[in-house]
Amino acid sequence: MLLVYPNSLKNEGERKKVNKSEIENRIEQLKKERNAVIIAHNYQIGEVQDVADFLGDSLQLSQEAAKLEEEVIVFCGVHFMAETAAILSPDKTILMPDIDAGCPMADMITASELRDWKKQYPGRKVVCYVNTSAEVKAECDICCTSSNAVQVVKAVEGNEILFVPDKNLAAYVARFTKKKIIPWDGYCYVHNNIRLRHVREKKEQFPEAEVWVHPECRPEVIDMADKVLSTGKMIKEAKITTKADILIGTESGIIYRMKKENPDKNFHPIKELTHCSNMKKINVRKALASLEDMKYKVDVPQEISQRAKGAIERMVRL
Repeated sequence: MLLVYPNSLKNEGERKKVNKSEIENRIEQLKKERNAVIIAHNYQIGEVQDVADFLGDSLQLSQEAAKLEEEVIVFCGVHFMAETAAILSPDKTILMPDIDAGCPMADMITASELRDWKKQYPGRKVVCYVNTSAEVKAECDICCTSSNAVQVVKAVEGNEILFVPDKNLAAYVARFTKKKIIPWDGYCYVHNNIRLRHVREKKEQFPEAEVWVHPECRPEVIDMADKVLSTGKMIKEAKITTKADILIGTESGIIYRMKKENPDKNFHPIKELTHCSNMKKINVRKALASLEDMKYKVDVPQEISQRAKGAIERMVRL
């Protein structure tokens, strides 16, 4: 496979073709020079996962970044994830290889929309999914992840809770609490597009397979699942399951890691081409350019960062 260096790495203006291994070697060299590490979300493409020092889900990566001694963190994920890392690591330089890698679900609610919505429900606590912008986190009482959302909602004061932005995750949490959850009308288009017929069709192909889906999936899809798991829990479960075939209901980038770590098991996407286009914007060439040119830096204004950090820390303390 031949790849091309970014313009910043051309020798005297000539286009230089190199092997993938040479790009990886150059990345390793720059990491040492910049005192940097690369962290990547489980949904990233395989070549990015291969050059990453750490893999995980969004909050896990941000927490890992805060512990690291390195000064520069190249965050291969989407924008809200890099923002969270910047909030938790204000003394570090957080870089994104593609600054346009956003999250459509996070964009479904703005801070001003949330402020207006809260006025309709005075006194109600707001739980916000970590898949939100820093500005939205700053307007919330507490954050949650897909793995701890039930625990967070149960711990929050009040019998009525506002939940942003994912209505599907809110519906899942509502199964486990007597509290009334009032959801914002948002969703992840990748998980929302996994339909009941996709599960049934795949089960016909693999009748003995177990079905694992993410809590962001539609309620009727969750009803068909054997296990409902966050991405982090899927990675752990993949190592211990005795099933030979597993049907995966989340962004299909995770299957690369699952197969790599568990070559004796078969992981099948419930829906073919279950891709987040934003997650796929990053590749090794962009990771290399990010290190070479120290771009693109993610900064969160201090006033917003401090308020958003409070919502995150309240979750961590539970």
